[in-house]
Amino acid sequence: MEFQITGQNIKITEALRQTVEEKCSKFEQYFDHINAIHIILKVQKFNQIAEATAKVNGAELHASAQEDDMYAAIDAMVEKMARQLTKYKEKLKQH
Repeated sequence: MEFQITGQNIKITEALRQTVEEKCSKFEQYFDHINAIHIILKVQKFNQIAEATAKVNGAELHASAQEDDMYAAIDAMVEKMARQLTKYKEKLKQH
């Protein structure tokens, strides 16, 4: 699985990069065939936004979260993406 982390109006520190990679590495528990994940961390005025796009076999899944704290936004985004990956995996099993 390949990670690409981008920051808009924020500098990606080593601590942020490490946190994102640690949390997103758990996605493989939910779905095995993830090709790449692109994570965008944004700061807009007082809002911290974390977005992720996962490229899986046959689809592209997108999750976004907005919080007051960047680490809270990352946690919320990871939860949303985990739900989507689980839902996609169940959808594939039904076919």
